[in-house]
Amino acid sequence: MSVATRVPMRERAAATIVDLFHTDPSVAIVLADISVDHFAAALRLDPNRAVNVGIMEQSMVGVAAGFALEGFKPVVHTIAPFLAERALEQLKLDFGYQRLGGLFFAIGGSYDRGVSGMTHHSPGDVAAVATVPGMEVVVPGSPAETEALVRATYDNGRPTYLRTSEVENESAHELAPGGLTPVRAGRELTVIVVGPMLDRTLAAVEGIDATVLYATTVVPLDAVALAALAAPAPEIVVVEPFHEGTLAAQVAAALVHRLTRIASIGVPRRVISRYGTSEQHDADLGLDAHGIRERIGSFLAS
Repeated sequence: MSVATRVPMRERAAATIVDLFHTDPSVAIVLADISVDHFAAALRLDPNRAVNVGIMEQSMVGVAAGFALEGFKPVVHTIAPFLAERALEQLKLDFGYQRLGGLFFAIGGSYDRGVSGMTHHSPGDVAAVATVPGMEVVVPGSPAETEALVRATYDNGRPTYLRTSEVENESAHELAPGGLTPVRAGRELTVIVVGPMLDRTLAAVEGIDATVLYATTVVPLDAVALAALAAPAPEIVVVEPFHEGTLAAQVAAALVHRLTRIASIGVPRRVISRYGTSEQHDADLGLDAHGIRERIGSFLAS
């Protein structure tokens, strides 16, 4: 399928979930008035297992927990700030405390909804949901990876946060078990790059003898694979599509046995008050290929 005609991440995830709803009678879908059209077939097929609670995100998570307690595999969907931040307490208590499984499918992370302002920004979503005990976080970089991760996680028995994005990599990758996939091997630098940041980061490190590790499961990060695959040089760069520094503690813990210098390149931890598309925000914040290369160059020269 060409880039021009392929189905974007959100649509691919929704279609996969509806397919699972048809084939697995234990799947339940809980919505909060977002993307309802993409789940119309499930809502028509069995309104007892597919429900739209309206704009009540905390209730949405509570209803999903009820499904889980009755033996269902709930899938929950809305935009990232309303799921990861507005309903964080319910994620913590209803799923973390009760050790329930469920798939939490988010769109609109960081500033995908940048034209709507800060109410719809969520660069802190991964850091927030990572505070929930037992939470897994997966961040695909392409539609095909999105489908693979939905199918791999919807019935894994853990709360899993699936973060999709409007900006995608051109090609999908065969993901390694554990979610840390080697893309390039080098000796001068290790770059850990998350989901949709891969293509621009590969462009940024062109001509640099760098190991590039592609992370699609970011919580927990595969510490064993990182320790085995990291380049011998102490310099480690993390390129992440959410708040910079979100993965730094996991990286440091995985490499505690060796000397390391870690630089985090991600969304700055400040209020983003300008309006624009994801691409415009990326360029403004130094998260396009040019900005990433400049940051890596400054780090290596320091």
